[in-house]
Amino acid sequence: MRIPCIVLLVASATAVANPNIPPPPQGEPILVTNAVIHTVSGATIADGQMLFSDGRIAAISSRGIEDPDARVIDLEGRHVYPGLIAAHSALGLVEISAVRSTLDVAEPGLVNPNARTEVAVNPDSELIPVARANGVLAALSVPSGGLIRGTSAVIQLDGWTWEEMTLKAPVGMHIAWPVISIPGDVSPDREEQLMEARAERIGELEASLKAAAAYRTARESGEPVDVDLRWEAMIPVFEGSLPVFAHVQDLAQIRHAMHLADEYGLKLVLVGGADAWRVADQLADRNIPVIVSNVLRVPLRRWEDYNTPFANPAKLAQAGVTISIATSGGTFDAGHVRNLPYEAAMAVAHGLDAGEALKAVTLYPAQILGVDDRLGSLDVGKDATFIVTDGDPLDIRTQVERAFVQGREIDLSSRHTTLYEKYSEKLDQLEDSG
Repeated sequence: MRIPCIVLLVASATAVANPNIPPPPQGEPILVTNAVIHTVSGATIADGQMLFSDGRIAAISSRGIEDPDARVIDLEGRHVYPGLIAAHSALGLVEISAVRSTLDVAEPGLVNPNARTEVAVNPDSELIPVARANGVLAALSVPSGGLIRGTSAVIQLDGWTWEEMTLKAPVGMHIAWPVISIPGDVSPDREEQLMEARAERIGELEASLKAAAAYRTARESGEPVDVDLRWEAMIPVFEGSLPVFAHVQDLAQIRHAMHLADEYGLKLVLVGGADAWRVADQLADRNIPVIVSNVLRVPLRRWEDYNTPFANPAKLAQAGVTISIATSGGTFDAGHVRNLPYEAAMAVAHGLDAGEALKAVTLYPAQILGVDDRLGSLDVGKDATFIVTDGDPLDIRTQVERAFVQGREIDLSSRHTTLYEKYSEKLDQLEDSG
């Protein structure tokens, strides 16, 4: 039986009043037809079909897919894209940035490599429905605070518990590089203070890495050593199985991060990377990916061109660097994850190929985060996690009409839509009353 797209949209909007009620697992095969399917990893299928069952994509084709047990949904020419991936966020860890009791994004102290992000994720966060309403269906939830902050987790934006939401953990060890450059317009006394603070922070970071490396060596040699959970968490980092996500912005930080990566044999991913374009060739030669967060920002320096951050992704891509585009990911910006596609759109306006920009919020972050076997593109065997739109998701005029996470359709209402409907009704009542 064919079910018109508009009817399903109305039904889904009225059937679920609370957007935080996750639907049950996919119970029957579903075949979507008459859709423009953007696989991202391959060709776009103009009049396509996609069959998914048990939460996974079973077949994609331009015609000929048949399953007598499948429910058929005619998308009436709508566009199908893989769900967008926010590769740097505090989703699930932050609710109201000004209310301390709603924050669980950082542990006390400077060195906390044993902190695990996934266990702190709040599945009932009101920010999650807001993000997925604009097409973001997965996110890297990242710790903050201190130098060595702990490990991150890829979460899908639907689920009853953090266990259900977690797709992969740990993903990487997050280290915030100390500020190394000293502004040139400060007084001599202030400059001396900044230099002392810089030396102290760099010394703490280097001492922590040295201690963690020594601990691993002692453990491997069989020497008796007291168990230290902090350094236990660092062992996969030195083994190369867990990458270091280096939070860096300026050139001095980037170079220092690469230096320590060479010294300890670390697998490096840059996060932030405002100055990454300045060493793009080196990053490409060393196969160091960059999560550019964020594009919509001002330049680092007053004398730089206004569009320096806007053109950063294009320059990196032209040099052959694997890039992901993300929002700033900070505690005060958790609610801005919904703007992810517009970060990519700004990069397109300043030189980045549109196809590469789409990959920078889908396939490339999936590859960088190690979940490309499940997310990032529409391919047979991957999760049926996708969005249905009326146009290009990087275009601010486009509406995300439907979303599926592992084959189950999720409600796209949120606190934003609830408030819109409430005050629209108020205006209608005022007009009716005269």
